[in-house]
Amino acid sequence: MKDLSLHILDLIQNSTAVNSTLINLDIIDSIQDNILSFRIKDNGKGMTKEFLAKVTDPYSTTRTTRKVGLGLPLIKMNAENCGGGFKIESELGIGTNLTFWFEHNNIDRPPMGDIAGVFVLTIAQNEDIRFIMSYKTDNDIFTFDTDQVKETLDGIPLNNNDIIKFLREMIEENIKEIGGNE
Repeated sequence: MKDLSLHILDLIQNSTAVNSTLINLDIIDSIQDNILSFRIKDNGKGMTKEFLAKVTDPYSTTRTTRKVGLGLPLIKMNAENCGGGFKIESELGIGTNLTFWFEHNNIDRPPMGDIAGVFVLTIAQNEDIRFIMSYKTDNDIFTFDTDQVKETLDGIPLNNNDIIKFLREMIEENIKEIGGNE
């Protein structure tokens, strides 16, 4: 995957496929601390300890359409190759907490990509799931919560094309305003 937003898309889709009703995406983008960190936490069905132990093996997947799952192994490899790390915790019936991070200034770190576009399209396809995104920089923090947005929209669906465009621009502007870095 050529940028981090595509990794995020793939990993959040894992969370949408396991009956999650709440998915949190937390991003820490700090030049000062030289870290770019991501946490995806869901309240889906979780994993058994046995499956969790082998989840970064490309040949471990719950999908029935193919025998290979590359999302977690790829992000783990990318993070570790860029001076970062990877941690996953899961409890059956409770959910999963995935964290991965990079040295911000590592020359091999993939670019961020279109994080706003990926996030908005994911929420538009999954209106029954509450999504919360927190983006923290050295300057400030921006939080986006679909429950607050739905209340403001008063019944207009999140998958409305004008709403998708508006939300994407709003997220992009807020990330830029707080000094979100590439």
